[in-house]
Amino acid sequence: MSTMTKRIFRATLLVGVAVLIASLTLVMGALYSYFGRVQESQLRDELSLAVVGVEQNGTDYLRKLRSDQYRITWLCADGAVLYDTQADAESMENHAQRQEVQQALATGEGESSRYSDTLLQKTVYYAKRLPDGTVLRLSAIRVTTGVLVLNMLQPILLVLAAALILSGVLASRLARRITEPLNRLDLEHPLENDTYEELAPLLRRMEHQRRQIDRQMDELRRRSEEFEQITGSMNEGLVLLDEAGVILSINPAARRLLDAAENCVGQDLLTVDRDMALSDALRQAAEQGHSEFRGQRNGREYQFDVTRIQSEGRMAGTVLLVFDVTERAFAERNRREFTANVSHELKTPLQGIIGSAELLENGLVKQEDVPRFIGHIRSEAQRLVTLIGDIIRLSQLDEGEPMPAEPVELLALAREAAESLQSAAAARNVPIPVEGEPVALTGVRRLLYEIVFNLCDNAIKYNTDGGRVQVTVTKENETAAVTVRDTGIGIPPDQQDRVFERFYRVDKSHSKASGGTGLGLSIVKHAVQYHHGAIHLQSEVGKGTEIRVTFPLA
Repeated sequence: MSTMTKRIFRATLLVGVAVLIASLTLVMGALYSYFGRVQESQLRDELSLAVVGVEQNGTDYLRKLRSDQYRITWLCADGAVLYDTQADAESMENHAQRQEVQQALATGEGESSRYSDTLLQKTVYYAKRLPDGTVLRLSAIRVTTGVLVLNMLQPILLVLAAALILSGVLASRLARRITEPLNRLDLEHPLENDTYEELAPLLRRMEHQRRQIDRQMDELRRRSEEFEQITGSMNEGLVLLDEAGVILSINPAARRLLDAAENCVGQDLLTVDRDMALSDALRQAAEQGHSEFRGQRNGREYQFDVTRIQSEGRMAGTVLLVFDVTERAFAERNRREFTANVSHELKTPLQGIIGSAELLENGLVKQEDVPRFIGHIRSEAQRLVTLIGDIIRLSQLDEGEPMPAEPVELLALAREAAESLQSAAAARNVPIPVEGEPVALTGVRRLLYEIVFNLCDNAIKYNTDGGRVQVTVTKENETAAVTVRDTGIGIPPDQQDRVFERFYRVDKSHSKASGGTGLGLSIVKHAVQYHHGAIHLQSEVGKGTEIRVTFPLA
């Protein structure tokens, strides 16, 4: 039985029982009132007959009178009892103060009633004054409503039980008849139901609301799909949390970053990722509205932005955004290091120039040493000019501004670069032959020249006296390659990934002695990237280094 059916059944049954009880109460009240009036009339008639009998025969009439239904008392005018049908007159108290006696003495007739709480009985009294001034009183016990109910309790209970059973059966049938059409209602198509006419306005309203809900659900699904598509294509991690920190939505990037399972929605974020920094950020965002921090994940650096969502003056949730700032952090570190290195590299030759100039200015240099000091100033100034030129070239490459491109023949370019280094190579007794085949490449001639020149220059500087530098130009499919191989000191394995960093030197003392700026290979790296090429390095300490640069021809 459904809840509605039960409610209808109970309501119907209660109504039936209530009507029955009310009916019984009214009937018993009416019967009690009717029989009370009949009893009063009978008692008055009995009293009138008794008055006639006493007038004619006195106490003889009363002695002969026997009745269990009423009691007769004969009183003097002063209230003394002359005779009583149920008690000894001499032992009875004076009745002059009784209400019915006083009324009879005053008006000829009197009546009253008195209730006994102990016996649950009410006694009625009727009194009449005789011609000789005496008073004849008749009394009878009248059954109360409570006694009447107690006497009729068994039949009343039987009637109630029968009525209860009958009401239950009728209520059950009625409830089913009422609810059966309601249970058959098709709420998906309210207007197609054949049921009570009274329900028609409700069904029309339901149909209207159903259509509104369908439209809203379609719009919600559309927006949800759009949201998933947008967040799914984001490189940044996005996590939506409720006010308790439970995950409401998480995009694939955030799942990968946090190493979260597919079914992590509905879980507490701090059970998915137990990072204390994240926990502190969530707490700070809840208190202050926003927080952020950086952290390392899987070898990369990320920034976590946490923002509190407010609704109607209270916290409704939290948005967590995760950005990959590895490149930016690397660039920031490089910029800081570059600034510090530039300051240091510029300061070193300037200090040498200033120091030598001060000594010359103050006459502290012997005449025969003046040329040496002047040469030192010139070399430091040249070193400064070279450094500034390298810095300018790197800055141009960092800006990424387009440069004029032209056809360049790599083999001829390599020979030109090698030729310009012949004097430096001869000073170290290092031959620098150039071999290969002519390869035409469209690019920035100056940058391509810088690539070959710096590779060859480094190969000479970090070579051994009497060593060898080999330059080879080749073409493989749609790729041009320039390979510079030397027999120098080599590069330790732990430093091979850093040789293309700005101002990084494998052998700092050797590089400084040779006049290097520490920017040559960094310029090579950026120039190769500008031409969408690649650099391949192989090196072994004590045996030499091979650097191969490739460029796409297509």
